[in-house]
Amino acid sequence: MTSTPASSSAAAPRPIRQEQMPASTDIAEIVPGIYRTQLPIDLPGLGHVNMYVLEDERGVAVVDPGMPGRESFHALESRLKDMGIPLRRVHSVLVTHSHPDHYGGAGRLRKDFGAEIIAHRRFRLWWDPKEPPDVDVEDVPDIPNVRPNGKTPWGGEGYNIPWRRHTQLRMHAKFPKIFGVPHPNRRVDEGDRITLAKREWLAVHTPGHTEDHLCLFDPDSGVLISGDHVLPSITPHISGMTKAVDPLAEFFSSLDKVGELGSQMKLALPAHGNPFTNVVERVQDIKDHHIERLEKLRSIGDEFDRPATVMEIAGHLFSARAQGPMADSETFAHLEHLRIAGDFSVREKDGFLEYVRV
Repeated sequence: MTSTPASSSAAAPRPIRQEQMPASTDIAEIVPGIYRTQLPIDLPGLGHVNMYVLEDERGVAVVDPGMPGRESFHALESRLKDMGIPLRRVHSVLVTHSHPDHYGGAGRLRKDFGAEIIAHRRFRLWWDPKEPPDVDVEDVPDIPNVRPNGKTPWGGEGYNIPWRRHTQLRMHAKFPKIFGVPHPNRRVDEGDRITLAKREWLAVHTPGHTEDHLCLFDPDSGVLISGDHVLPSITPHISGMTKAVDPLAEFFSSLDKVGELGSQMKLALPAHGNPFTNVVERVQDIKDHHIERLEKLRSIGDEFDRPATVMEIAGHLFSARAQGPMADSETFAHLEHLRIAGDFSVREKDGFLEYVRV
């Protein structure tokens, strides 16, 4: 995907992407023993999260059990009830990464029913309120109820979530035992084996979208549980506000790692949108999307005759409808990648970082 030009108020609305579709109550067996259910979420640019249900002789494991809160957990319970599965039969919860629409029900399933929570070893407990949602910047214009949340590393205003959700997460942090905070009791590393749904899955660490992102791959059937790493029609947000020195380089490396599975991959099960088969092609599309952004940044740098701030450069990189802290954060991640590569240099002036083409 490439950035779109600025559009007028009379322009036709953008088509709804499959990741934005509202949650359906339908339940489908994707491959033997693996079922797709959908839970509702209320995040800009997303309408559902796929909770996959993996069945075996012990009961079931669930993948990415929705948002924190009663409404989401009620939907989770309802989906399992429709399948004839009581909550006590949930023996495991796989959390692909540490965003709240993926770990929401995990703590309660652990606290009330003894389910094992499986996550990558680098899983971090709390979602940073300054961190934007899961999706591509161009698909999340005009985010409502967003207020500044202090200064970013480059001096601009940070992204914040609506006050109600922010308050909810603060309460979860303050009273973890009451709210069932997810504490993974099985943390896995790259190459570990996990047996679920009568299959032996290979743990594939895929940092970039988050530092702790985890995919699972079944070599025998060619099924990849891809989380947010590879989505069918959008690209996940690559934030500049992480501890990684070069989050974009991490993401590229993770894409290459999945792409190298090649013809072994027959089907991807994403966290949002429909399962898809063109996994290698999609990996390359996502990588090309970011390579095009890098090339556009080089051209923008050539056009400037002076150092420019991240926000100034973001104004040229992204369409007018997408301007804001998400665009700034992703621009910063790309500029840092180019600075490390020697294409830009950076200086600080009046509390702002300014980049200039080398």
